Formats: sequence, C-alpha cells, structure tokens
Amino acid sequence: MRHKRAGFKLKRDMGARKALFRGLTTSVIEYERVITTVPKAKAVRPLVERMITLAKDDTLHSRRRAASFLETPKAVKKLFETFGPRFAQRKGGYTRLTRLGPRQGDGAEQCIIELVGSELVRRAEERRKRREARQKASQEGAQAEEPKEKDDDEKKK
Repeated sequence: MRHKRAGFKLKRDMGARKALFRGLTTSVIEYERVITTVPKAKAVRPLVERMITLAKDDTLHSRRRAASFLETPKAVKKLFETFGPRFAQRKGGYTRLTRLGPRQGDGAEQCIIELVGSELVRRAEERRKRREARQKASQEGAQAEEPKEKDDDEKKK
C-alpha cells in the first residue's frame, strides 16, 4: 500500500526525475503548451504553478529561486515579464490538462498541459502573423507592378 507516499516516481531515479521535471516546467513556461503523457503532466502541474506564484512576487529572491530551477534565462524572463502580470489577480489554477487519447506507438495516454489564457494569446499571435503576411504580399505585389510599368515605358521608346 502507498499510504503517506506522496509524489510521482515515473519509474526514474532521482536525478532523471528532477531533470525531467525541470525540462518540462521550462518547456511549459517557454511555449505555454506542451503535449506529454498524463502522469508527467500531473507531476509537473504543481511545479509550474509554483513558478507562476513566484513570478507574481517580482523580487530578486524570487527571480533567483526561479532561475535555480528553470533551465534557460529566456524562460525566467518570460515568467516574470509575461506571466507575473497576467496572473496577478488570479489566486491559483494557472494550468489546464486536456486529454488527447492514446499515443499511436505505445498506447500511452497523452494530454496537453497549457497555461490558462494562452489560447487567447495564441489566437492573437496567429491573427498578427496573418495580417503581416497579407501586408507583405500586398507590398510585394505593389513593388512587382512598378517595374512592369517601367519596362513598358522602355519598350515604347
């Protein structure tokens, strides 16, 4: 029986487990959405939420604590500049798990762990990229038309 045996081992020794948790936590913070197995997502969820709680209190000590756990400075910067202000009014529940079904190869149950509100940010980014692509295409079209007119003028001479 597993009475009073909290935590997730995930069939790994302590070093591998710690590296897995640090890597997944960093990935969730950098990309706001990661596809993984259900047990890994359940194990990482409290760690991600703890990092966001640290980011709400933007002090040097909390930055150093986050930097000692996260793997990249980019993740630390995003955590404190983006997620701290975004979740400042929220008391908890910063992550969402969405089950996807079994994986093709080994049948492991997969899920998405994502930050709440990231779908709105993702949609805004997609809209911005589409808008920029349309503007770029229209600019290229306008530039392509100008040389044609010059070529026509040269042929008439």
